[in-house]
Amino acid sequence: PRRRCFRALMRAAGRGVLLMFLHGGMGLTCASPLAIARTIRLAPISRIARVALRMSAAPERMPRTAPRLERGMPKAIETDASGVSGLRIRAEALSGLPDRSQPFIVLGIETSCDDTAAAVVRSDGVILGEAIAKQDAIHAEWGGVVPGLARDAHIEAVGRVVSEAIAAAGLSSVADVDAIGVTVGPGLEICLRIGANHAVSLAEEHRKPFVAVHHLEAHCLMARLAALADSPGETDPLPFPFLSLLVSGGHCQLLLCRGVGDYSVIGSTLDDALGEAYDKVARLLGLDVGGGGGPALEAFAKKGDASKAKLPVPMSKRKDTAFSFAGLKTAVRTRLAKLENGGTEEERADLAAAFQEAAIMHIERRLRYALVWCAEQQLLPTPLEGEAAKVPPITSLVVSGGVAANQALRGRLRSLCEANNVRMYTPPTRLCTDNGVMVAWVAIERLLLGHSDTATGTEVRARWPLGRALDIKLT
Repeated sequence: PRRRCFRALMRAAGRGVLLMFLHGGMGLTCASPLAIARTIRLAPISRIARVALRMSAAPERMPRTAPRLERGMPKAIETDASGVSGLRIRAEALSGLPDRSQPFIVLGIETSCDDTAAAVVRSDGVILGEAIAKQDAIHAEWGGVVPGLARDAHIEAVGRVVSEAIAAAGLSSVADVDAIGVTVGPGLEICLRIGANHAVSLAEEHRKPFVAVHHLEAHCLMARLAALADSPGETDPLPFPFLSLLVSGGHCQLLLCRGVGDYSVIGSTLDDALGEAYDKVARLLGLDVGGGGGPALEAFAKKGDASKAKLPVPMSKRKDTAFSFAGLKTAVRTRLAKLENGGTEEERADLAAAFQEAAIMHIERRLRYALVWCAEQQLLPTPLEGEAAKVPPITSLVVSGGVAANQALRGRLRSLCEANNVRMYTPPTRLCTDNGVMVAWVAIERLLLGHSDTATGTEVRARWPLGRALDIKLT
């Protein structure tokens, strides 16, 4: 109940709406989130009130140098009739293009969730400079990201982080970059607005080409930059098409990547994302999640023996590419409740190892099914109609997102790929989590194709599918 109250109050405070609530047994009262925070007197939620009080003044601190951003789809991004897919780019330079006859420089800005990041990247794949302001300490006591606090931290940090990235690149100011890219979705809307507002302001002030970036596409294409850095002299070491496994705190998807802006979802989670499950289980086990639940659980699992606390692999009877981690999380909670006094450290380490083993086995099975399905499409006697007809031969897998930094997962997936004659690509560990480099790189990929967006009127989007979901059926 406290957590539900907390989440509702945070959402309300972020949107500045009025709420109806029961107050003092006197019936319904209409008040703002700030008024509610001032009148809540129950000790168990006193901390929630303090957070709401801190958030109440935040709207006055929002940057006013750029147009207000609202919900919607970036103007230069196409949607289909259903409004679902639509990342396929039009080769329109709505805000101009840099000189593409020589390497050009792009500033990327990322504020989609709880880290403020910026980077300066050259179009030949050289990372010139980057900076990031982490928010782990701010959210640690709440057991998760508090949108209003994240927004406040972005407001305070975004200008400084951009300046640090520019200085690290050896440039004197933003005027020295050739274009600007910024994440506009999906993510926390009130956080996306901070980075988008700042990027729009800079693009207009310095008259630079502007690119609105999809957060998930940035994760998917980050491996192309890494492959370019690892293969000097090659122009396209990780060519399209390829399969992408995106595993993070907010997403778990298998994507068929045919080209920049051309994606199909062939598998996604039915409930929790993998990173979210790691975080929740880490808290159940009483681990210190100040540096992230995923890394904490991975380290703790190394001390345990998965065979001593076996857990069921999710959806083991379903032969498809969907993911699910809620049941596995519940199994951990149930097993933990049966241990005396919450279990010894050894017992909890065994449980952590068992959770990680079951989660990775689940990922392996879904990926194996996806590879089988892709291969089956090449053997069909007659081409299928629509999206399924465009499934190309797959020889590469990209594993990206924050959970891609997990070494146990990397090792297992690499072995699976080797057994299936598929080459696996992953970004460097430090670039698996949200960063400015991936944003700048997607902007570069789009600019090279002749695409840029209009900065003025740019919109952010909290929910934004990367592509249309395909109906996957294995024979």
